[in-house]
Amino acid sequence: MLTNDQILFAFLLTAIAGLSTGIGSLIALLARKTNKNFLSFSLGFSAGIMLYVSFMEMMPQGLSELSGVYGDKLGTFYLILAFFSGIIFINLIDFLIPKQINPHEVHGVEEMNDPGQLKRTGILVAISIAVHNFPEGIATFTSALASLDVAIPITVAIAIHNIPEGIAVAVPIYHSTGNRKKAFWYSFLSGLAEPTGALLGFFFLMKFWNPSLNGLILAAVSGIMVFISLDELLPGAEKYGKHHLSITGVVLGMAVMAFSLFLFL
Repeated sequence: MLTNDQILFAFLLTAIAGLSTGIGSLIALLARKTNKNFLSFSLGFSAGIMLYVSFMEMMPQGLSELSGVYGDKLGTFYLILAFFSGIIFINLIDFLIPKQINPHEVHGVEEMNDPGQLKRTGILVAISIAVHNFPEGIATFTSALASLDVAIPITVAIAIHNIPEGIAVAVPIYHSTGNRKKAFWYSFLSGLAEPTGALLGFFFLMKFWNPSLNGLILAAVSGIMVFISLDELLPGAEKYGKHHLSITGVVLGMAVMAFSLFLFL
């Protein structure tokens, strides 16, 4: 049975993860040049955390929950369905949003000085980031409910992932409005889509919460995080910096996740 403290903690972590887009917008508006090596390493580090926790913690826990309800064979089948359903869901969202206003298309701070880049309206970008962050909010919230041991590392990973996303939002909004303050606030507030997703997840899922749903959500969230890692974080890390730097980030992210889980044993 979930306690009120667990639910509040899950909401807090989701809010922190979502509002980290504000950090990205500050970088875009204050920095003169993108620190590509830092972002490359950070994105790789975030991908390492997500991949490790998905396959080594959340999937095994999800399988345990589902096997306990349906047996090993059927439980594994439902785990596979949920995992790939999560991938299809987040991929469909990416497919429906045009590439030119997709906030997951990586952009550098240098584009702030290029008036020919990303002249799109702030409203379109705000909508696109909200659509992207909504399922991530559900993923962060439900993973925090399902396993507090991995809640903080997942929050860190999502937060790191949202920093360049904040840059990607602030850049076109600045070009469309010419107002740096407005670019910051639009970017910052777009992160509210994540706690909003958590809130709706709370209202729609809590009354149905049971071991079976817990296992399905763990598998689906794993699929979402694997897709984000492979489709967004790793390509972004490669684009920002050197190949070996991004891979070093991936390995260290996995190592940090592994040892943090070991300490919770």
